[in-house]
Amino acid sequence: MRRMPYYVFTGSLALLFLFPLLWAGFASVSPQGGTAQTDGWGFANYGTLADYQAGIWQYLLNSVIVSGLTVLFTLSVSLLGGYAFARFRFPGKNALFLLTLAILMVPYATLLIPLYVLLNRIGLQNSLLGLALVLTMFQLPFATFMMRISFEAVPIELEEAALVDGCGSVRALLRVLLPAVRPGLITVGLFAFLAAWNDFITPLVLISDADKAPLPLAVANLRQQVMGIIDYGATEAGVVVLALPCILLFLALQRQYIRGFMSGALKG
Repeated sequence: MRRMPYYVFTGSLALLFLFPLLWAGFASVSPQGGTAQTDGWGFANYGTLADYQAGIWQYLLNSVIVSGLTVLFTLSVSLLGGYAFARFRFPGKNALFLLTLAILMVPYATLLIPLYVLLNRIGLQNSLLGLALVLTMFQLPFATFMMRISFEAVPIELEEAALVDGCGSVRALLRVLLPAVRPGLITVGLFAFLAAWNDFITPLVLISDADKAPLPLAVANLRQQVMGIIDYGATEAGVVVLALPCILLFLALQRQYIRGFMSGALKG
């Protein structure tokens, strides 16, 4: 009975956050006027979404490519950057780290136009690779911070023992430290995936070819129907398709995700 207020409070929060998703799922299969699902319950709205312009599979592939590249680039750079900030001593290390964190205070929307011009000059504008590089840049300050505290939470004696046994810095990083900071890597990777998968503003500015649009941009374009009529059923179907991979991935990695945050909290 003492924990009853706790259960009531957490249950209410869970319902509060789950309600929009449950409502979207309900609306995507329920009969509504002006949608493909006008009679009875079914998945006709998902058919409309699947046949929209280039097709949902093309938009899903674009999102998978952009999110996968963003995760790969973010993990690679933040792993090396966090290791360097945590283990090496060099002049201006703390100032450089603070400068990296200061990027978090810059509204990323203000950087999109200069980045658009830069990508256009190097031939990466309107490309999935260029979009992934820009999304990676936005993720690196937080990712580097997370990887630094993850490395600092690992006892230095483990690395010293590996060096005594004949491992160089690179082998010690890959064989000893990398398994130890796996929760931090999963946390960084999950954050990068969610940010890239759900981002709308960046592809809106950088992608002009409809066939290269990721799924969030395609779902937003789906709302711009003729004469101001919006197919809410197909839009809600797009919301469900967007949210489902994020939910499944989080449920599969939630323990490692929490451990990644707790490693930094315990270190602090």
